[in-house]
Amino acid sequence: MPYVNIKITTPGVTKDHKRRLIQGVTQLLVDVLDKKPEHTHVVIDLVDEENWGFSGELTSVLRGNDTPD
Repeated sequence: MPYVNIKITTPGVTKDHKRRLIQGVTQLLVDVLDKKPEHTHVVIDLVDEENWGFSGELTSVLRGNDTPD
């Protein structure tokens, strides 16, 4: 039973985006690993930009949506 966890930041993510991600990841597991779609679980965690960072800074600051304290 494959389990895939996708973590992405929240701005601009629509229900259609999530649906397409789930369909695409499921199909990838079918194509590459011959997994059954009915046994494949995909979970999408939406993370606020303030709760994600890289290069030592908040994603919200790097994207210009916030200012450092």
